[in-house]
Amino acid sequence: MGEMKDKAKGLANEAIGNAKQAVGKATDNERLRAEGELQERKGEAQNLSGKVKGALGDKV
Repeated sequence: MGEMKDKAKGLANEAIGNAKQAVGKATDNERLRAEGELQERKGEAQNLSGKVKGALGDKV
C-alpha cells in the first residue's frame, strides 16, 4: 500500500514541479523555476521510494 501512495505522490510532485519550471522560464522568474526543480527532484525521490517498497514488499 505504501508503494502506490509514494508513487502517486511522486508523480504529482514531478508534474507540479515541471509546471512551475515552465512558468518560471516563461516569466523569467528564477525563484519559481528553482522551486519547480526542487519539487520535481522530491517527486523523483518519492517515486523511487515507492519502487523500493514494492521490490521489498512494503517492509521498508
